[in-house]
Amino acid sequence: MTEIRRLGRSNLEVSAIGLGYMGMNHAYGPAPDKGEMIKFLRTAVELGVTFFDTAEVYGPYVNEELVGEALEPFKGKVVIATKFGVAFEHGQTGALLMDSSSETIRKSVEGSLKRLRLDTIDLLYQHRVDIRVPIEDVAETVEDLIKEGKVKHWGLSEAGSDIIRRAHAVLPVAALQSEYSMMWRKPEEEILPVLEELGIRFVPFSPLGNGFLTGKIDKNTAFGKGDIRSILSRFQSENIEANQVLLDLIGKIAETKKATPA
Repeated sequence: MTEIRRLGRSNLEVSAIGLGYMGMNHAYGPAPDKGEMIKFLRTAVELGVTFFDTAEVYGPYVNEELVGEALEPFKGKVVIATKFGVAFEHGQTGALLMDSSSETIRKSVEGSLKRLRLDTIDLLYQHRVDIRVPIEDVAETVEDLIKEGKVKHWGLSEAGSDIIRRAHAVLPVAALQSEYSMMWRKPEEEILPVLEELGIRFVPFSPLGNGFLTGKIDKNTAFGKGDIRSILSRFQSENIEANQVLLDLIGKIAETKKATPA
């Protein structure tokens, strides 16, 4: 039986294990066959996954379209999260551009609803903090969208404790999404205690360290064009070699449990 989690103090219930779909169109090289991706998404639902994560910027746009097409038959039975506030300078490349102005949020939500084939977005994240726009203003815009029935709940991604507190004071935050894994445990220092205090659920992304913790990557692994790992420091050969001790430990634990390293 699939374990269920409630997001924060909201009434939003999701499967304990969710499926992030960024890699199907974005950041990890050429996209797989569309038909196979749709089949993969629908198989996840059959296996009990009810929590799916995408974003406007993945692709951009095509990832939401894919999720919308694949999950349309399960409307009302699954929870779909998407994000606003980030664009790339040159399509899929270049500098990250932050924009959480009220106008842009509203435009993003209208586009996401159409691409996801939804009447209401279950969980809407601010993808990254926009230092030009007070988080209180962002919360007020999202609150208006909730009142209009276009959004049910909201969350933040990669936000610090001060931003989390300020946002939550205006509009209760259901979830915070940030990187967290055996390779990256920084949220334990300050973020997790704040979330526990406020009753906000933590949704980790890259729990397998961008694939590193699967044990299938070594210092000789080459990443193709469009794969973000080709520029991440943790995937430089000397760092992979230095982190091998962690992979060895995970491998030994996995053996005792008759499980894969993942």
